[in-house]
Amino acid sequence: MSDGEMEPARLGQVRLPDGRRLGWAEWGPEEGTPVLLCSGAATSRWLGFGGDVVDRLGIRLVTVDRPGLGASDPAPGRTLDNWVQDVRHLAEARALRGMALVGCSQGAPFALACAAAGSVTGVAVVSGTDELASPGFRDLLVPDVRKLVDSVAADPAGAEAFFRGFGSADAMWDMILVMSGDVDRKVYTVPAFAQAYRRALTEAFAQGSAGYARDTVLAMGAWPFDPASITVPVDLWYGAQDTSPVHSPDFGASLVRRIPTSHRHVLPEAGGSLLWTHAEDVLRSLLKRTSVRKP
Repeated sequence: MSDGEMEPARLGQVRLPDGRRLGWAEWGPEEGTPVLLCSGAATSRWLGFGGDVVDRLGIRLVTVDRPGLGASDPAPGRTLDNWVQDVRHLAEARALRGMALVGCSQGAPFALACAAAGSVTGVAVVSGTDELASPGFRDLLVPDVRKLVDSVAADPAGAEAFFRGFGSADAMWDMILVMSGDVDRKVYTVPAFAQAYRRALTEAFAQGSAGYARDTVLAMGAWPFDPASITVPVDLWYGAQDTSPVHSPDFGASLVRRIPTSHRHVLPEAGGSLLWTHAEDVLRSLLKRTSVRKP
């Protein structure tokens, strides 16, 4: 397993044109190929991945707190299109030329929105949330998830209020363990990794649960972009042992048909934690399939 618990090499904030601050962290060489992580639900900039390989691969790994989480100021009512603009401003401020993205779990639609907008050179979706609101998935969703997706469609404000009432670092950690199978629990409960993950959750909820709630509404709602419009390379990574009901009901089989530039990897022995168990594979493939070059 790769070192998800390594401390960032650099840490800071950028000021956006509207005055908000966006918190970021970096691992690897500052002159390296930039790869930005759109992280999973309610995790903050403190949780990276591939800490043992980014230097060797020459990757400048960047993590960023979405608005309202961690060190990033809130942006009530934000959309996925707003996120695309935030990423563009971050890339300009931090000189992240030729940047690729990794979207993990709930971060997948945020990464794919940037790809659809033509803002990045390529994307790796890892254990990614698919468009759960797509009609084709309705019968594949477990009843509790289907209820949540329906509530977001019928009453987004009410659903967001519900998620605000649920969200906390402890509740999120408990949910992760409950939804995980044996393969993933073995990863998440390694003491050093569990400590790093829980720290990232605690940091994410430092301002309360509003940021997490808004993210969840956006992730469970209909996507405001057409996946077929994506023209950059997209890698879809799923573990066959992933038991999460909020990732992809068909392990990316539908998504690979909707994104013409995509390639799907389903690893028989892996679970939803494959971002940390197969970090080098994910990063090597991303570099190979994109036109990223070091500045």
